[in-house]
Amino acid sequence: MTSGKLLKSHRIDHPDKFSLADFDPADTGGIAHDKKGGKAMLAEDVERLGELQQRLNAHGRWAVLVVLQGMDAAGKDGVIEHVMSAVNPQGCTVHPFKAPSDEELAHDFLWRAAKRLPPRGQIGIFNRSYYEETLVVRVHPEMLLRQKIPKPLAGKDIWKNRFHDIRAFERHLARSGVLVLKFFLRISQEEQRQRLLARIDEPAKRWKFSMGDIAERKLWDKYMDAYEDMIRATSRPAAPWHVVPADHKWFARLVVARAVVDALEGLDLSYPTVEGTALDELEKVRAALEAEAPKRGSE
Repeated sequence: MTSGKLLKSHRIDHPDKFSLADFDPADTGGIAHDKKGGKAMLAEDVERLGELQQRLNAHGRWAVLVVLQGMDAAGKDGVIEHVMSAVNPQGCTVHPFKAPSDEELAHDFLWRAAKRLPPRGQIGIFNRSYYEETLVVRVHPEMLLRQKIPKPLAGKDIWKNRFHDIRAFERHLARSGVLVLKFFLRISQEEQRQRLLARIDEPAKRWKFSMGDIAERKLWDKYMDAYEDMIRATSRPAAPWHVVPADHKWFARLVVARAVVDALEGLDLSYPTVEGTALDELEKVRAALEAEAPKRGSE
């Protein structure tokens, strides 16, 4: 399957026509009967991503921000572990966004994300992100009380205003050389149920289980409405959303890997050229190092 074919159906280029109902969480892009082949494709993309990350670092002009959103047990941790397995840890940072601290609540909702943006030459991964402020906070509007927002600014237009602010924030990032890649891992309610049961049944996974996951599960429809509205409002050319079918972990990882590789290849990254005086200096160093070679018979 070609890169374009795999990505075309998952990137949201026309948000005005977007509906979550059009995306099957169990979709495998036409390779449903070739899981082994899909994993082989993933291995190739992961290796290519490692090469591109080296170019990104050497080029030093672009930064990459990968945003992962999804319901509990959607597979965000697994995507990070498997897709980024060939990336040099020195050139990649992962930040999981938990409930905001008192210090973070004392600032605007984008503050804690802005301070963790990746520098040029590196990849930054947000496991959840500033989008939580239009998802969990929207589903639980009582959380706004902790944010100490002036009452005139916390009315019915707050979500529309936050979408506007996010679009402006992401346009600013794009114009500053930050490639923004956003992925919503779309898992079905039944698949989530099975994965939550696995967390209970398998001792090695029990630490991941939280009773809060069950409480949030009861609000599934509200979350889906919030996700749909979020994607419609914020999928733009500068930072499009990808809706990733996530019922099959291997396929979700493949879609994310292929999208990141495709985007990095589009940057036309190149290694810096060494020429002129710098190249002359290298030749002098080469000559000096070669002169240090032991002569035959002296070993």
